[in-house]
Amino acid sequence: MKKFFIFFLLISLIFLVNNVSAQNKEAHKPLNRILFILDCSQSMMSSWETGRKMDIAKKILIKMVDSLEKVDNVEMALRLYGHQFPVPPQNCDDTKLEVPFEKNNASKIRQKLRYVIPKGTTPIAHSLELSAHDFPKCDDCKNIIILITDGIESCDGDPCAVSRDLQKKGIILKPFVIGIGLDPEFKKTFQCVGRYYDASNEEKFKEVLNVVVSQALNSTTAQVNLLDVYGNPTETNVNMTFYDDFSDKMRYNYVHTINNRGNPDTLLLDPLSDYNLVVQTIPPVELDSIHITPGIHNIIAVDAPQGYLIMKKPNTNLYNDLNFIVRKSGEMNTLNVQKINFKEKYIVGKYDIEVFTLPRIFINDVEIKQSYTTTLQIPEPGMITVSLSSPGYASLYVEKENKLNRIYNLKDNVVQESIILQPGRYRLVYRAKNAKNTLYTINKVFKITSGCSIRLKCY
Repeated sequence: MKKFFIFFLLISLIFLVNNVSAQNKEAHKPLNRILFILDCSQSMMSSWETGRKMDIAKKILIKMVDSLEKVDNVEMALRLYGHQFPVPPQNCDDTKLEVPFEKNNASKIRQKLRYVIPKGTTPIAHSLELSAHDFPKCDDCKNIIILITDGIESCDGDPCAVSRDLQKKGIILKPFVIGIGLDPEFKKTFQCVGRYYDASNEEKFKEVLNVVVSQALNSTTAQVNLLDVYGNPTETNVNMTFYDDFSDKMRYNYVHTINNRGNPDTLLLDPLSDYNLVVQTIPPVELDSIHITPGIHNIIAVDAPQGYLIMKKPNTNLYNDLNFIVRKSGEMNTLNVQKINFKEKYIVGKYDIEVFTLPRIFINDVEIKQSYTTTLQIPEPGMITVSLSSPGYASLYVEKENKLNRIYNLKDNVVQESIILQPGRYRLVYRAKNAKNTLYTINKVFKITSGCSIRLKCY
């Protein structure tokens, strides 16, 4: 009985953990917010296929609202334009958010669509501009606009400029524009506004709306092939950051993975954006203007050949915490600060090394090769203990080409200090604080040998 109870408890615990995990995944699912902007200008009363454009648009849009009503991570809103004031005269402020974003508002959208009557003009730019305020603030929402129209801007606005501004600010993704029976001459007008789809007939309109909504809601699969010098996708285990190509907003961070089949693992990317990819290698590798094609598995190839660099610690405990700087050969920008005795990956190429020893060690044109570990070794240091007659002003120098190069200032409030130095010849220059005459300056030349300690007295 006791064993059965323990077994039952374990099963219950597993069920609870899995249930919580599933709830957490669902909770982190981004919310898709679709704003339908519908043209209700006077021209929508004209005949088209089996009836008037407006009646056909309302019927198909209502069916779409019906299907989206059942989708958990979708909220909808409806903005209309050209429906409040007849022409003439032209009223370019005739646009209104009729049904705002909220849960379970599908019935309100249907009700508004059933009774709207086309009357006025076509203020597309102004409608897009006001739509920025239609989306309540949300940090984890995908804001989508689907604009349905049968005509072009008629109020001297610039829909392209407005759309670009909204995308640049990261308020919306690139809008969808569906042209209902639009004159072919006007199609190019909407290419700069968003993704344009031509609904030349009633059946095509229904098909296009389904395609648009599917793209808006569904992610597309992709894989990133990180190529070595031989063109094989063998590089992996590095973070990849995807930025929106237009707004420069960060969209995804994935650690690249080779799956159990030995292939780069599948990613899910929103096809509504083009991307700039930064592979966070050292140095980073960038690939700009990546277009994701919906409905297919996209393959993104990036040249990222890498090798390893390690600097071995000498046989001493004096350098346990030693670091060194890595720069691209001939450049001053610091790529990485690496710890001694730790291996790090770098893009294949040549690098300059600066080691934080005293004096500093510079190693130029260190070559990193594909899948190879480049190993560096620095000499074992020695130690000097300086004893002063009293606190004062003391500095250590290396003599090079008959010139002094300062490497260290001793503390001016102590009389004894130990300093770790690389092997070589040095000079100490010292004057006590209480010695008020330059003639009391002391010069001492000494030599450091690997693994040895010396004491230098300045009395």
